[in-house]
Amino acid sequence: MLKYFSLPILSLRFVPVWRRNFLVWKKLAIPAILGNLADPAFYMLGLGYGLGALLPQVGGMSYLAFLASGTVCYSTMNSASFEALYSGFSRMHVQKTWEAILNAPLTLDDVLLGELAWTVSKSLLSGLAILVIVWAMGLYDSFAMSLWVIPVIVLMGFCFTGMALVMNAVSPNYDFFMYYFTLAITPMVLLCGVFYPVDQLPAFLHAISAWLPLTHGIELVRPLMQGQTPEGILRHVLVLLAYGSVGYYIALGLTRRRLLK
Repeated sequence: MLKYFSLPILSLRFVPVWRRNFLVWKKLAIPAILGNLADPAFYMLGLGYGLGALLPQVGGMSYLAFLASGTVCYSTMNSASFEALYSGFSRMHVQKTWEAILNAPLTLDDVLLGELAWTVSKSLLSGLAILVIVWAMGLYDSFAMSLWVIPVIVLMGFCFTGMALVMNAVSPNYDFFMYYFTLAITPMVLLCGVFYPVDQLPAFLHAISAWLPLTHGIELVRPLMQGQTPEGILRHVLVLLAYGSVGYYIALGLTRRRLLK
């Protein structure tokens, strides 16, 4: 059992795995981007204008601007989760792509690192697409400060990819992913400040939200969109890195046990 959880062996051999996934995605790039963009964009615009007309300013900004910063994070989380789960599971279990790659001079460590890098890249595109809409609509106070949202998107992509790869490693089929979305993703969307300030929650739910990674992503992005420096930057960054790193380590061990036993 312990042999499967040895430390990852990291090398640049992951690059061909990333490139392979990119070349496949490029054939359907436009439908893929539109599919990832449509859901969060409709939420942002529909709720932003609909509820925004009824609500006063929230957190010192218009409700549309408040929701826009949360939607950047929501879109990044969703993209990383869907890619690591549904697409990753297809490559690992259904299409047997990972097994085919392992016939080349690559290890499973290289394959999983390539999957991680690719999923982070894809989630960056999704988060950046929403950020472009935010820029076009002028829902920011400082363009220079809002550029710092981009590395936060990368960090969030890493965080949620690591978490999702754990589920990918233990899932017997696609239906199993519904447990993850129902018990992890949906609660984070509702408790972490995407649609309303977390201080409006009861104390016990507020305490729970403080431990959830989406909260830390939003706590970084929302002040940056207001042209402010976030409080507790190091804490938020370390939490996101911890979730992603521990998730990746556990996922690698579980995937080794699944494919190499």
